[in-house]
Amino acid sequence: MELHQLRYLLAVANTSSFTKAAAALHVAQPGVSAQIRLLERELGHDVFDRSGRQVRLTDAGQAVIPYARAALAAVDAVREAADEIGGLLRGHIAFGTVTSHGADLSSLLAAFHRDYPAITITLTEAGRDELVAGLHEGRLDGAIVALGVHPMEGLGSQVIDDQPLVAAVATNDPWVKRRTVTLERLCERPLVCLPAGSGVRSILEVACRAAGLVPNVAFEASSPRVLVSLVEQGLGVAVVPAPYVRHRAGVVALDIRPALRGRLALAWRLDGPLGPAARVFLDRARAVL
Repeated sequence: MELHQLRYLLAVANTSSFTKAAAALHVAQPGVSAQIRLLERELGHDVFDRSGRQVRLTDAGQAVIPYARAALAAVDAVREAADEIGGLLRGHIAFGTVTSHGADLSSLLAAFHRDYPAITITLTEAGRDELVAGLHEGRLDGAIVALGVHPMEGLGSQVIDDQPLVAAVATNDPWVKRRTVTLERLCERPLVCLPAGSGVRSILEVACRAAGLVPNVAFEASSPRVLVSLVEQGLGVAVVPAPYVRHRAGVVALDIRPALRGRLALAWRLDGPLGPAARVFLDRARAVL
């Protein structure tokens, strides 16, 4: 089994196409196909189903993928460790973040790049569940995630933001003169919410479930800023962290009773290989964020 075969395996799995994988790898498509066939022969199983329009992983392929990622990550870590000993820190970092947050991530990345220009960084924006899965699977070295009610097994975390959740209503809403609203009354109104699985959504749902209530979700959007814009258009009431309502002329924030809080955290994998570049970056992020 050769390392380049594992790289070809991951490229085809990521693109669902031998042609696209070959283009991404800058090699000829027949060469990719031939190496995957050799890998399948050695494993004794097909790793791809080629019968449809798109190439899909078989059950055997799904089982192999995590180990292929881990093997390549370990090889990269060996190279980075050797460079580190020689005084040259290089490598690649994959970092993820929720779409909206208060962290000054751009300043962190810019300062880190100035100090370590040989390290490349890939930044991915996604929802909480996808980011957590990326950390567990080794596709991400670290991420800024929204904390839900339940702990993230196998991950370390450091809270970087903790804000009250408020009910945002339009300035022409019947509730505009209120200061507070109960969960019970909140569930009587159409709600505009972050997607299921997000930290804020899970906090709201758990609180409602404990009170025997069901939130009436009418609209979903992936960003608190978009939710507030929908509120301004009169489409419902949004549950968002308080800072997203400040300085918005078209909305008013009501405190929710009982009080709910939304938290963001820097998260990282506790087990599995972590290269020197990722360790240095996470140390910097923990100090700065």
